[in-house]
Amino acid sequence: MEQRLFEASQSGNIQLLHQLLAENPLLLHSLALDSAENPVHVASLADHVGFVKEILRLKPALAKEMNPDGFSPMHIASANGYLEIVGELLKVDQRLCRLKGRDQWTPLHHAARRGRVDIVREIVLACPESVEDVTVQGETALHLAVKNSQFGAVEVLVKSVTEMRKMNILDLKDKHGNTVLHLATWKKQHQVVEWLIGIGDSTPGAMEVNNVNQSGLTALDLLLLFPSEAGDREIYDTLSGAGALRAQDLVHSAIPSFDTDNQTFLNCPVASGTHQLQHPNDFIQYFKFKKGRDSPSDARTALLVVAVLVTTATFQVGLSPPTGVWQDTELKNNGTSSEPTHNAGTSILGSYNAAAFVVFVAFNSIGFSVSLYMINILTSNFPLQLELQICIIAMYCTYNTAMISIAPNNTKVFIIVFTSVLPTAVSLAAKSVRQLVMRLGEPLVNSARRFIHSN
Repeated sequence: MEQRLFEASQSGNIQLLHQLLAENPLLLHSLALDSAENPVHVASLADHVGFVKEILRLKPALAKEMNPDGFSPMHIASANGYLEIVGELLKVDQRLCRLKGRDQWTPLHHAARRGRVDIVREIVLACPESVEDVTVQGETALHLAVKNSQFGAVEVLVKSVTEMRKMNILDLKDKHGNTVLHLATWKKQHQVVEWLIGIGDSTPGAMEVNNVNQSGLTALDLLLLFPSEAGDREIYDTLSGAGALRAQDLVHSAIPSFDTDNQTFLNCPVASGTHQLQHPNDFIQYFKFKKGRDSPSDARTALLVVAVLVTTATFQVGLSPPTGVWQDTELKNNGTSSEPTHNAGTSILGSYNAAAFVVFVAFNSIGFSVSLYMINILTSNFPLQLELQICIIAMYCTYNTAMISIAPNNTKVFIIVFTSVLPTAVSLAAKSVRQLVMRLGEPLVNSARRFIHSN
């Protein structure tokens, strides 16, 4: 960078900047040829808001460039707590708040580590997804805030996560397998532990208190293995009240308790009055899928198994409908028989009650079609894709033929039309419903953002 431009950036001298541009109109465009640093980096470091604003007006692209140390102007301003400069940069492009620098750190990571509460609030409001970004160490902004004891930043992030219902972030683990609850317990941050446990109390199943890190330890293990006098008893009571266990007790039938002599709880003797294994209060919430705790691969496998089971069940029921099929043909009824006219192989239920048969076929076909649709999605990147598609199509054609064959004459037209258009209808309906849900959810998200900003 030219020396005079560097001095103008360092001092925030806008008049000198325009003088230099008058001498060389291509000055800002030639920076990429002779310097790895640009004026926005220098001015951001010196907190010259007016100079930054003027440079961004002349060349907005400079806001996205990294300096030799791997920092963008947004990283620099966020780390130093320069709220006005952060605001000017966000006007250029809100995606700057997710720009990854050295070690995959974003501006929010730097702001959280340094406890820049206003910056954290501003970035989360502008880009809520930034709370999910992780560094190469697998750390979220919340990990870094807890790790560096920045309680103001922790409070803002916890409130933001709660309002945006991104509870899965609480269970995300760093490269050592530690969640934010592990770190808060290890750092003896009683207040943070209470905040995190409070979310679990208000929203059952929102956070797993018994996550195990790569050392095989739960949050309660860390508390007991590294005792101190910094509020250990209060943290223990909070964790125990939320159902926290030691790792060894997750597979055994007992957990340590305090003895009647009021012996220090850190010794944790297993006395005759030991409590039995604590079970979750709400098994439905406990066994729900939690992003960050449960593997997406395992979830996909489970979904595929469920889809195959539904496909098998609905196909079998279609071939063997309720009350079975006629074994003979009766085309005329001379009044001597109570049986309706029928053909061999058609549904007995359909012959007596056409409406009930139509309802049965409709719902069974919907279940069969949706399960095949799920299998198609879950196997979309599998090898031998053509062969899989042929199998799925052949299976539905077989089912369709079977339903038409057993349908009595008075329902056959409906069954043919319904089962023929159903696969296309299922695909279109699934996409439409997802889009509708997203549109209905947007007002809630916007309300949450306004609430976060106002607080």
